[in-house]
This record gives sequence, structure tokens and C-alpha cells, in this order.
Amino acid sequence: MARFKLDPACPPELSADERARVDALHDAAITAAALSDADNPPFTEEEAARFEAARLVRRVRARTGLSQQRFASAFSINVARLRDLEQGRTRPDSALIAYLTVIDREPDAVKRALHKRVG
Repeated sequence: MARFKLDPACPPELSADERARVDALHDAAITAAALSDADNPPFTEEEAARFEAARLVRRVRARTGLSQQRFASAFSINVARLRDLEQGRTRPDSALIAYLTVIDREPDAVKRALHKRVG
């Protein structure tokens, strides 16, 4: 096996023959090849849902510009739960998804509401 370092600025390109073989594949052949790869099984629906939720949580937090610790503290979310969500280990329930949606759209309003509740 040959090892090499991938240069992101200069990714390898397919040859004309390789490109033709890829272009000739149809969805059923691609799916069959993926399913037959024991080293890389396809995601289950549950795994796909967890990863999609993880992207949502990371995106919402990234838009606030806060670290996990500060985001968790600002919005009264357990930091361990936040880490599990962002890493796709757990999946948020519908109430948490709704809460994250509100944080994404109106973070200052949520902070004000939580401050009044606590303060």
C-alpha cells in the first residue's frame, strides 16, 4: 500500500477512463456497491437523523460565536448534553429542536427571557 499526503490545494483528478466509469454508474449500482462494502456500511436512519441534528446544533452555536461552555451557560443547556448533541452521540427531542430554532432566530430575546426568569 502506498501512502501519500493529500494536498487540499491540489486534489487528485480522475482520468478520462475513471470519469467515464463513474459517469456510467446509475443509482442502483452505486447503492449496491455501497451496501457490499463491509468496511463502510451505510448509515441507518437513526444515525442519519443524529448527524443531521448534530449539524443543526453546531450551526446554531456557531452563529452565536460562543464556545460550548458559554453557549450552554447562556441558554441553560447542560454542557455535557450539548457536547453529546454536537458529536452526534445523542439526538435532541422536538422541544430542544424548537428551542434551538428560537435561539437561532432570536438569541437576544432568549437571553432576556432567561435573565428575567433567573434575575
